Amino acid sequence: MLISKQQVWLTLVAALFLLGAILTFAVFAFSPTAALLYGPFLLTAFVVTLFVGMCCVAWLLRGLLRPYNQLIGEAKRAPVTHSTKSQNEAAFVLETFQSVVAQLQEQQKELERLGAQATQRADSAEQFSARIVASMPTGLIAFDASGKATIINAPARTLFLDGAEATGEHFRTVFSNLPALAEMVNACLAHGRVYRRIELEYPNGMADAKRIGGTIAPIDFSESGARGAVCLLTDITEVTRLREQVALKRNLESLGEMSAGLAHEFKNAMAALHGYAQFLQSVDHDERGKAAADALVQEVRILSDMITAFLNFARPQPLQLEEILIEELIQECTQELQPLFAQQNIELVFNGTSSAPAQPTRRLSGEPSETDSHRRDAEHAEETQRLNIRADSRLLRQALLNLMRNAAEALTEDQKDRQVMITTSNEADRDGKHWATVQIQDTGPGIAAADLLKVFLPFFTTKSTGHGVGLALAHRVITEHGGTLTAGNAQGGGAVFTARLPIAIPS
Repeated sequence: MLISKQQVWLTLVAALFLLGAILTFAVFAFSPTAALLYGPFLLTAFVVTLFVGMCCVAWLLRGLLRPYNQLIGEAKRAPVTHSTKSQNEAAFVLETFQSVVAQLQEQQKELERLGAQATQRADSAEQFSARIVASMPTGLIAFDASGKATIINAPARTLFLDGAEATGEHFRTVFSNLPALAEMVNACLAHGRVYRRIELEYPNGMADAKRIGGTIAPIDFSESGARGAVCLLTDITEVTRLREQVALKRNLESLGEMSAGLAHEFKNAMAALHGYAQFLQSVDHDERGKAAADALVQEVRILSDMITAFLNFARPQPLQLEEILIEELIQECTQELQPLFAQQNIELVFNGTSSAPAQPTRRLSGEPSETDSHRRDAEHAEETQRLNIRADSRLLRQALLNLMRNAAEALTEDQKDRQVMITTSNEADRDGKHWATVQIQDTGPGIAAADLLKVFLPFFTTKSTGHGVGLALAHRVITEHGGTLTAGNAQGGGAVFTARLPIAIPS
């Protein structure tokens, strides 16, 4: 309890007057001479000093007891239950104090319970947010004001870091292979710039670069005034390819509809021209005239064949769908092209097995031993069952023949490694739909980047011979079956054509 200056002075004054009263009483009691001479004066001084001293003590006690009286008053007004009979005020105050302490303890327990509940809710909310971030199919990366990564979910690590953990790394390190994206993050952190629906090409070391799409937006930290950045990124390679395929299909349809009538008129004119050329052959000429007539007939035949091929492309034919095994269809195509491959000294590899002209069936399906032949046949049957497709065997056979023949013609004569590799597989997309995938790869020089989007256009060819209709026809046939046909370059060199056809659902 603190003592005020007024109480200190009262204490000193009371002490002085009480000391004076004691001295006066001592003189009066122990000095008879002084008592006789100054008796009335000493008695008056004793009474006065004693009175004043007692008044100061009373005043001091009043000041000292004022907090106690206030405590009693507060105890009376406290909302606690008192016993009906209290021994005294001290017991009353003690009982009130104990009741208040008990209530405070109960409130403290309630506060601790509420605090634990709030902490649990915060942890649950944090875990729920972490699960949301982890389960997002889109890559999410958040950077703080210094540019260091604070959150990286699994799709982002797979897309940019090959699955490695990079929390705490600078954004230039995370996007080291994509400097354009790093500059966008820098602009977002520095100036708060927002980038919506961006598309970038990501050179990930593979033959075909990935296409990355996403959004970059700032994160404002109001308590510090700093600014972070959040990146939502996803692989849109398949979407981009599908968009290109749709655009190509529309262009081809428009071109076919526009050119079908014109090609038919050309065919009629070529028939008349062919007749006149044959008539010139029958007329007697010298050697130069006969050679010119023969060359004219040959050129007319070439033009007629080209117009016929273009008409076949421009005039869609109805599909005669039936269930077929894609591997058996490929085996038939390889057997038909075997003389061409043998003539050009080209090795045909189907599903990792090199072909040999003598035994194509045994070569393509493997060489099972007598002990495990039944097991191998069962496994092979199970594999081909997964590659059942509904297709027009005649048109699809023509498309595959065009692709294989095109792969063989892509090999130059001076190449030592002369191979055409065909692989089949069963793939499932994100929607759970299964596809039969056929890849036809050669070891030639590959396709120029500027020509990748043109190879399926009619009459586009980089060869000295040919009409440039085979790939366009193959593309149309496969898209009519609900599939896709894409062209690319293998990482080790050579062109790769990938055909994807929907697998038939067993009835």
